[in-house]
Amino acid sequence: MRVLIANRGEIAIRVARTCRRLGLPTVALYTDLDADAPHVRECDEAARVSSYLDIEEVVGQARRHGCWAVHPGYGFLSERPAFAAALEAAGVTLVGPSSAVMEQMGRKDAAREIAVAAGVPVVPSGVSADEMTYPVLVKAAAGGGGKGMRIVRSAEDYDEAFVSARREALSSFGDDTMLVEKYVEHGRHIEVQVLADSHGTVLHLFERDCSTQRRHQKVLEEAPAPTLTAEQRERVTSASVALAAHVGYVNAGTVEFLLDSDTGEVYFLEMNTRLQVEHPVTELVCRLDGRPLDLVEHQLRVAAGEPLSFGQDDLSLVGHAIEARVYAEDSHRGFLPQAGTASIVRWPQGQGVRVDHALEPGQVVSTSYDPMLGKVIAHGPDRESARRALVQALDDTAVLGLTTNTGFLRALVASDDFRDATIDTAWLDSAEVPAPSSDVPRSLAAWTSAMISASDSGHPFQADGFRLGSAPAPTVVELDRAVSVDRSAGTVDGTPFRQVNAADHVLDAFVDGRRVRAVVNVQPDIVEVSYRGQRHVFTPPDRLADHVDVGDGALTAPMPGTVLDVRVTEGQQVGEGDVLGVLEAMKMELAMKAPFAGTVTEVGARVGEQVVLGATLFIVSPDAEEDS
Repeated sequence: MRVLIANRGEIAIRVARTCRRLGLPTVALYTDLDADAPHVRECDEAARVSSYLDIEEVVGQARRHGCWAVHPGYGFLSERPAFAAALEAAGVTLVGPSSAVMEQMGRKDAAREIAVAAGVPVVPSGVSADEMTYPVLVKAAAGGGGKGMRIVRSAEDYDEAFVSARREALSSFGDDTMLVEKYVEHGRHIEVQVLADSHGTVLHLFERDCSTQRRHQKVLEEAPAPTLTAEQRERVTSASVALAAHVGYVNAGTVEFLLDSDTGEVYFLEMNTRLQVEHPVTELVCRLDGRPLDLVEHQLRVAAGEPLSFGQDDLSLVGHAIEARVYAEDSHRGFLPQAGTASIVRWPQGQGVRVDHALEPGQVVSTSYDPMLGKVIAHGPDRESARRALVQALDDTAVLGLTTNTGFLRALVASDDFRDATIDTAWLDSAEVPAPSSDVPRSLAAWTSAMISASDSGHPFQADGFRLGSAPAPTVVELDRAVSVDRSAGTVDGTPFRQVNAADHVLDAFVDGRRVRAVVNVQPDIVEVSYRGQRHVFTPPDRLADHVDVGDGALTAPMPGTVLDVRVTEGQQVGEGDVLGVLEAMKMELAMKAPFAGTVTEVGARVGEQVVLGATLFIVSPDAEEDS
C-alpha cells in the first residue's frame, strides 16, 4: 500500500506525515539537487528521477516500488492530463481526478464552456482584443498560478503583452493558446474548496479569499472570506458543487471566482484540479466533529474508493485562519528571486500557529525550483485575533544566509488596508510598502559585535548569554558605517540601549525605551540581523573594494537566471526605458531597460545563456552633448 509522492519541499513533507499517520508507507522522488533534501528523509523509501516533470520516469518508479497510488501535490505534474492518463494505463491510482476531467477543467477555455453549461456565471470574453473594452486580461488557456497572464490597458500595449504572455505560457505549460477577457479592475479573488467521492457525493468545504496577490500570484490567503455576504457565499458554494457534479469530478479540487467589488457580481474563473497551496486555512476553519479536517487524508480515502463518511451538514466553520507564503525573494528590490545557503532558520511556534516548510539550516536554495520556502498560518476565534497572531508569527520567523519576503509579509499583514479588508486583487501591484529602516537592526548588530569582541570568544551567543565579568570600554564597530557602542553607559550611537537577554543568536533588548527582539549572526566581514522577519545585512564599506565598478550605464544581472531575449547590438542607439533584453529566473521575466538615452557599447548577454548574479549584460554610454 505504498504511496509515491511526486513532489518536493513542504507539500511532499505534508503529504508524507498524513500517510504515516494512516500507516501508509511512502516513496519520495528526488533529483540530484535534492538527494539529501528534507522531504527525502521524511519518507520511507526514495527514488531518483532526472526531472520531477518526466512522466515516464515517475510512473516507472511508482510501478518499480509497488505503489498503489501517486499523490502529485501541487505544481509539477499535478494538473497534467498526460500524467494522469499514464498512471491509468499503468494501473496506478492518481490521488486526484481522472485524466478526462483534468483535461476538461485544466484548460480555461474548455472550463468556461462547462461552467456555462452548468449555469455558472463567467467573465465576458472575446477571441481578440478588438472585441473588448480596455482594460483586458490576456491569459493562458492551459495556465495557472499567474503564469502567462498580462493586464493590457491600451491597444498600443497589446502586442507586446500578448507575445510575452504567450512565450511564458509555452515555457510553463507547453501550450501557448491564449484567452482575452474583460479585466475587472476592483475585484476580490474568492475560491471554494470542493471534495467529491466516486459514489456521487459532492461537498463544499466553504470558501477562501486570496485577494492579496502580486502579478496574479497569491501572497496571503484566508478563510472564510471576510467581505462575502451570506447570499454571495451561497451563490459561490452552490455553483461550485453544481460545476463539480456536472463534470463528474472526483477528489479534492478548487473552484475559483472573481467578485466584482463595484457591482457585487461573481464570475467563474477556473477550476484547479489538485490540492491548493492554501489548503491549510480551510483545514483549520472547517471542522468535522469539532476537529480540523485533514484534506490529504480524505483525498487518499476517496482515491481508495471509499465513500465520504460525512455530509454537508456535518461540517461547520470555526474561527478564522490566514496564511502567508514565505518566498526566497527580495520584495524591496523588485521581488527578485534569491539563492544561497540558509545559515540560521527559525520558524515560529505557539498556540494557533501552523508552519508547513521544508527549509533547515545549511540547506542550499537554488533558482532551479519554485521559490516558496514555507507557509506560516495563524488561526484564531476571529479575523483580528488571527491577524495579530500572524504578525507575531512572522516576527518570530527568521531566515539568514539569503533574503526572503518575510518582512514584506509582516508589513502587509500589519497594514491598515489588510486589517480593514479593504483590498482587492490589484491592491498589491500598486501599494507602496517602503523598505524597513535599518536603524534598530544596526544597533542590535553593533551591540552584539561589541559583546563578542569584548568576550574574545570567537563564537557569538554563548550559552551563558554573554554574561561578562567586567564593564567593557566603549567600542567602535565597523558595520556599513562606524557605530559607537558604550556598554558601560548603555548606549549605541548615544541612543539608550539595555540588554534583557542574549542566547542562541537571539538578542532581546530595550532600544530607546522600546523592547525589541531579533536573531543576530556575526561572522567575519558580515553581520546579519532578522528583525520583524526582515533580513538586514551589514558589511564594512572597505570589504566591497574588490567589487568591479562598472559605472552608471551598466546593467548587471540582479539575480542568477537565463537570458530569454537580446534586442540590441553594439553601436545601436537607444532611448531611455528601451528594453535591451529579457532575463528569466524561477519563471519570472525581468525586462532590462536602458537607464538613459545613448549608445549600446557592450552586449554581454546571449540568448539561452545562464548568467550569474552581478554579470554585466549591457553597457549604455550617454551620447556626448553637442557644443551650443
